[in-house]
Amino acid sequence: MPTTELVVLLDDDGQATGTADKADVHGPDTPLHLAFSAYLFDADGRLLVTRRALGKRTFPGVWTNSVCGHPAPGEALPDAVRRRAARELGVEVTSLRLVLPRFSYRAEMGGVVELEQCPVYAGWLASAARPDPAQDEVEDAQWVGWGDFSADVLAGSRDVSTWCREQVPQLVALGSDPRRWPESHDCLLPPAARV
Repeated sequence: MPTTELVVLLDDDGQATGTADKADVHGPDTPLHLAFSAYLFDADGRLLVTRRALGKRTFPGVWTNSVCGHPAPGEALPDAVRRRAARELGVEVTSLRLVLPRFSYRAEMGGVVELEQCPVYAGWLASAARPDPAQDEVEDAQWVGWGDFSADVLAGSRDVSTWCREQVPQLVALGSDPRRWPESHDCLLPPAARV
């Protein structure tokens, strides 16, 4: 019997208001909920970008950042990032840094709405990381240079998810080298994410 995956529902101030089954929460009237995005790099500074599986209910087949997801109730966001990276990509995140603690967005595709407070992390993978994507989550994955990727997204020549398109300019504003992006303090996270 499948396990129910719960998401944390939020008010506009980022306080938890309850939980809901992830399978039921995304639709035309999606409530605000807690999520995360992560940009994962290898030892050479290349970014792992992924194309969402074609069978996903939300944004199928869309290219995006390395991994996205929802923390379980009471789960710390760094733990959720590591869990989803292992599950979706078969990789181990060895270092993780909170870089955009207050990112939030709304996106819609095919009548399905995403409405998330979605802190963004930069992470680094073990030196010999070879992604082994889970087919139910990831259609494709590729390594790209951050400079090329961000320039293409900013120029509109690389089609990516709404959240990725909104995150990239904010990440570029932090500097050209992801290894030098400043780490944000956890106190800037939505209150529901301060576990």
